[in-house]
Amino acid sequence: MTQIFLLAFAFAAALAAPIPASALTAPSPAEGQPVPPPLSLPRAEYYRTHPAEWDKLLKRVPTFKTLAPGVRRTQTAPPPRGNSWTPTTNFSPTGGLSNPLLLTDGTVIVHVSCSRRWYKLAPNAFGSYIKGTWSTVASLPAGYTPLYFASQILNDGRVVMNGGEYNDSGGCKTVWQANGAIYDPVANTWTALSPPSGWTTIGDAQSIILPNTKYMLANCCTTEQAILNTSSLAWTPTGTGKFDANDEEGWALLHDGTVLTTDAYVYTGTCGSNSERYKVSTGAWKTAGATTAQLSDCNGVNHTHEVGPLVVRPDGTTVGFSGVTTGVAGTSIYLPSAGSWGTGPNLPIISGLNYNLADAPAVELPNGNIFFAASPGEFSAPVHFFEFTRANTIVQRPDTPDAPSNTSYVINFLMLPTGQVLQTDFTNDVEIYTPGGTYSAAWQPVITSIPTSLTRGLSFQVAGTQLNGITHGVYGDDQQAATNFPLVRLTNNTSSRVYYAKTSGFSSRGDKPNASSTAKFLMPGTGAMPAGPYTLVVVANGIPSDPVSVTVN
Repeated sequence: MTQIFLLAFAFAAALAAPIPASALTAPSPAEGQPVPPPLSLPRAEYYRTHPAEWDKLLKRVPTFKTLAPGVRRTQTAPPPRGNSWTPTTNFSPTGGLSNPLLLTDGTVIVHVSCSRRWYKLAPNAFGSYIKGTWSTVASLPAGYTPLYFASQILNDGRVVMNGGEYNDSGGCKTVWQANGAIYDPVANTWTALSPPSGWTTIGDAQSIILPNTKYMLANCCTTEQAILNTSSLAWTPTGTGKFDANDEEGWALLHDGTVLTTDAYVYTGTCGSNSERYKVSTGAWKTAGATTAQLSDCNGVNHTHEVGPLVVRPDGTTVGFSGVTTGVAGTSIYLPSAGSWGTGPNLPIISGLNYNLADAPAVELPNGNIFFAASPGEFSAPVHFFEFTRANTIVQRPDTPDAPSNTSYVINFLMLPTGQVLQTDFTNDVEIYTPGGTYSAAWQPVITSIPTSLTRGLSFQVAGTQLNGITHGVYGDDQQAATNFPLVRLTNNTSSRVYYAKTSGFSSRGDKPNASSTAKFLMPGTGAMPAGPYTLVVVANGIPSDPVSVTVN
């Protein structure tokens, strides 16, 4: 443990040294400027001492793009029905979009990289995000302009974010900062959030909402974690016994309420395939065994330490994807009933190039497949899209228009209440993926109690099972967009117009099958929706409950 902290301190001290003008700095978001890649601390130190290599990397990574109004790129060939991409009808206000998050009122907020700006996408009157409209939201506190940070939706519907690998301080520059902020969507305000005591770094850290509804955050560059009291905004240390530093690792919430990670072996001076599980009741980490495939890119010269995402499936198994950037990358499948890992398929080889998921996104689809993006080598183009099926096979899906020039780290995914996947890629062209197939009835949220007469402007409670869904399945250490919380959606029986009631006060955030929980929901006001008969569903992770007939007064 002491060795880990000393090595981490050495890297942090090296990065605090004067940085050459051409190294580890990329211009703030602007047309044609490179999107700075997420890096482990050792990899950043390599580029800091090899500025020419940093320049070469910036020349081959994707760039920030902003399309002019009226310009729309099209697919090179019509995609099949289902498994297709559709651009949003309206352009976002600016390029540089990343880190989309779903709020509990059904709207989406998206960050403008290395800036204080956030924008909101609201679905249209009939619930379509493709035809949604954009608006501005409040800006972050002064001086906080991050890229690659931790983020979650809190139990009261607020948004919390911490850290940032880059910050716009005379350029989008590596800082691994410890800043943070909380967004109140009702007041439309951001409030600064201090880091845990003694933390000087958070960076591109991972975070998660535990089943007990508490927010747990990692320090990117040490073995530390902490839990936030969202009322007092005080932090409590947790996470004893962690094998290695948190840098580059991601977290997955298992059905039994434990948190799974695969080790990246940053600072250890070794390379291996260990995994770990965190138990909430003890606040400690213990080994979860060795993965069958090498998931961390910790072998060879100038390795990246990248690890692919972990995605929990409806049956409780978890797929771990490899971030190995040279040679064939594989997958491993965690079997919680056995407490061990099984072998999954290798990732594709396309046109002679080995694809991997270094800093790549993945999301669990309503049909039970895992949708993911992958690209070859270290942050190289092109990116392609795939589904990892329930039968443990990999099937390629259609590409977006920007896929030939993109690499996987610029892709962010968000599961929408419609069962579609919203994608950002640091441009202003937001694409939405419509998957084929459908969900199993066993995966639906189940409403056991809800008032059938609802008054506009008042709060009510819904009770049921699986209200959070049975997976939160999103990637990792640079962007978290979990949707394991219930949304309440109402459709007017006469006009077919769609409305969302803002949810909060979740009794649990666990995703154990058949687990009972409750949530509060606030009905829109009298000027926001008409009275009359409606059909109500609870939605989690894009899967709706069976409908309930209600009357809005």
